[in-house]
Amino acid sequence: MNIFYLLIGASLFAALIFLGLFIWAVKSGQFDDNYTPSVRILFDDDEPIETEPNLK
Repeated sequence: MNIFYLLIGASLFAALIFLGLFIWAVKSGQFDDNYTPSVRILFDDDEPIETEPNLK
């Protein structure tokens, strides 16, 4: 029965760590750009730069 107290404490500690990391990510601007991911597929890729063929 004592192991349950240890497991509950460890899970609460892990949950607090993840909550802290999530709050830090939100405050540092990780989730600010909501528009670009939805239209990124519509942007054209840059044209490849053509190089001269190797003439040996």
